[in-house]
Amino acid sequence: MFLSVFDMFKVGVGPSSSHTMGPMVAGARFLDTLRNSPFHPKGLRASLHGSLAFTGVGHATDRATILGLAGFEPATYDAEKAEATLARIRETKLIEPPGLPAMQFDPATDLLFDYGPSLPGHANGMILKATDAQGDVILEETYYSIGGGFVVTEAEQSEAGGQKAKARADVPYPFETADEMLEMAKASGLSIAQMKRANELKFRSAAEIDRGIARIWEVMNSCIERGMKGEGILPGGLKVRRRAKGIHDALMAERGLNMTAPHTINDWMSLYAMAVNEENAAGGQVVTAPTNGAAGVLPATIRYWLDHVPGASVTRIGDFLLTAAAIGGLCKHNASISGAECGCQAEVGSAAAMSAAGLAAVLGGTPEQIENAAEIALEHHLGMTCDPVKGLVQVPCIERNGLGAIKAVSAASLAMRGDGQHLVSLDVCIETMRQTGKDMHEKYKETSLGGLAVNVPNC
Repeated sequence: MFLSVFDMFKVGVGPSSSHTMGPMVAGARFLDTLRNSPFHPKGLRASLHGSLAFTGVGHATDRATILGLAGFEPATYDAEKAEATLARIRETKLIEPPGLPAMQFDPATDLLFDYGPSLPGHANGMILKATDAQGDVILEETYYSIGGGFVVTEAEQSEAGGQKAKARADVPYPFETADEMLEMAKASGLSIAQMKRANELKFRSAAEIDRGIARIWEVMNSCIERGMKGEGILPGGLKVRRRAKGIHDALMAERGLNMTAPHTINDWMSLYAMAVNEENAAGGQVVTAPTNGAAGVLPATIRYWLDHVPGASVTRIGDFLLTAAAIGGLCKHNASISGAECGCQAEVGSAAAMSAAGLAAVLGGTPEQIENAAEIALEHHLGMTCDPVKGLVQVPCIERNGLGAIKAVSAASLAMRGDGQHLVSLDVCIETMRQTGKDMHEKYKETSLGGLAVNVPNC
C-alpha cells in the first residue's frame, strides 16, 4: 500500500477537512470535468447529503461548495479574495470560474441541504449538476468526501466494489498491515521512516521530499504561533472564546518558578494543540493530520518534543512525519480517518496513534516499540463519538486535541519502557475501530444529533 506523506499531510483551510476542504476539492474537480466536456453549461446546482447536510453550515460546507465551484482550492485559499467572491455571487447570482463561462447560481435556491438518508457510498455525499439554458441537467456527478480532504467520485467508489482499494505494488515496501510493516522492517534492517522514504522516492526526488516535509512543519508551527497570539470569540454562534493566548501567557509567567508542578507539562501540550484547533475553528490555514478536526494533536506532540525533550532536533522532523504517515495510512486503508464514518476515534484516535508512533521513532524506538506506541494511543480512543455542538469544530474538538496529544506522549513513553512485545496488535486495534465505527449509531458520527450536541445549549 502506498499513501504519500503529502496526501496524509495536506495544507488546507479550516474548519473541517471532510466538510470544508473536501467539498471545495469536489467543486474544483467538477469544474475540470466541465472544462473537458462538450457541454456549454448555463447554470450550476449542488446538493449536500448525510453528515454534510446535518453539520454543513457549522462546518462552512455551503461556503466551501460555492467557492470550489468558483475555482478556489484549499492549498491556495485566499480568505480576502474568497469573501469578495462570495459577496459577488450573492449579488449577481452568477459563478464565474476560470476557463468557463459565467453560470447562474443562486445560493438560496441552487444549494440544497438534504436531511434525508445518506447517499449509499459514504456519510459525506454531495451531488453537483450543470444545467442548460432551460434548467435541464446536462452533466451530473456524485462525490464523497471520505475524510482528511480525500474526495472520490461515485464511479471511483464503485470501482473499489465496496472493498479496500487495491494496493499499489510499484513501491519497494508496499505494506498493507502493521504486521507486514514489521516483517519488512526486520527483513530489510530499515526503520519505518526509511521504508516510507524509499516508497516516496519512487515518485519524488530526495530534495522534493525534504522541501515538502519542511513546508508541512513550517505551516504546522506557524499555525501554533498564530494560535498562541489570537484573541477574541470564535465564529459560529457558540461564543467560544479563544484560550490559547491566556494559557500561553500564564505558562510563560510561571517558567522558572520553584512552585511549578510537574503536571504543568500537560498544559503545554494542550496549549500547542488548542492553538492549532482554535486557528482551525476560525477558518485559518492548517495541515490535515490526518484531518482538520484532529489537526492539533501531531504538531503539539512535535512541539512538545522540540521544546521540552533534551536532545530533540528539527533535523529529525522528517523521521517523525514519515513514521506518522505510515501509521495514518494503515488507519485509513484498513478502517477510516473520517468522523462521519467511524466517529472521533477515527480522527483524534488516528492522530494520537500517528503522533505516538512519530514520537517513539525520534526517541530511538525500534519498529516494534513504534507499533506498540501507536496501538496504545489508538486503543484508548476506541469508541469515541463525534458529536460537535452546533456542528462546529469547537466543542469538544478543541480541548479533545489537547488530550489526544497528552495520550500520544504517554503512549510513546510507555512503549519505550518495553521491548515492543504486547498482547493487542495495532492491526487488531485498527480492525476494532472499523467494526466499532460500523456499529456506532449514526447520531454519534458527525451529525450533531446526539451526545454533547443535544445536551449543550446551542446559543
